[in-house]
Amino acid sequence: MPTPRAFAAPAAAAGASSTTRCSRAATSRQKWSVASIFLGKPDCSVGINEPLAIERRGGRGGGRPSMPASSVDRGQRPWNKGLLIGQRKPLEPKHVWSIRVRLEIARSRRDLVIFNLAIDSKLRACDLVKLRLDDVCSGVKVRHRATIVQKKTGRPVQFEITEQSRSSVEAWLPMLRVTGSRYLFPSRLHASPHISTRQYARLVHRWVESIGLESTSYGTHSMRRTKAAQIYRKTGNLRAVQLLLGHTKLESTVRYLGIEVDDALNMAEQIEL
Repeated sequence: MPTPRAFAAPAAAAGASSTTRCSRAATSRQKWSVASIFLGKPDCSVGINEPLAIERRGGRGGGRPSMPASSVDRGQRPWNKGLLIGQRKPLEPKHVWSIRVRLEIARSRRDLVIFNLAIDSKLRACDLVKLRLDDVCSGVKVRHRATIVQKKTGRPVQFEITEQSRSSVEAWLPMLRVTGSRYLFPSRLHASPHISTRQYARLVHRWVESIGLESTSYGTHSMRRTKAAQIYRKTGNLRAVQLLLGHTKLESTVRYLGIEVDDALNMAEQIEL
């Protein structure tokens, strides 16, 4: 029959093993906060599982080097500090003519085409910069109307090309054909076949500042809203503006134009029965 000492030895070994496991678990469950990772101070907010951390580092014996921790800049300036966030203002007719005259005097043919087509087409920036030569031209003649498929909605939208826009395109075509580009506004960078939306936005800010306006109040959507806002002011036809902007819902057009109760009342006051 086994002696009590025989039973005590395995029990002592099991107790020691259990104590060791508990000690290791307690060590691995030491809690650190995000700040302690960078500042080296222990905290009690986030638990780190040591085996999992070792596995992510590539194993206990090495593997891929761990990612270096970057310091946190707690004094970083907010991205929207000092900026006006919200809808961009449409240009007024006097602003359109002022910018157009300046571009004509400067003989900036490409920028004049971009400006005129941005007003006429009412396209988003991503669609405007990707206009192809075949979209606005039929052979050597400039179309009176054009149709493109919008990138955002995947739906076709039509727009008119006015006489002054056609004249500016015709003046730009000889220089464009020399480049051999199929895009209407080719980029000078080999990596991109056309200008970027960021470059187009810089052009818009430059145009706005040239006539003394605050550039933070205007953007590429100002160009898209300019003619649509004038059409609505003169006709009050929301459905027509919706078709021209390519919106799928009338509510989107109402929000886009920023129609308020005062606008509706002003229109009602002009009707006498």
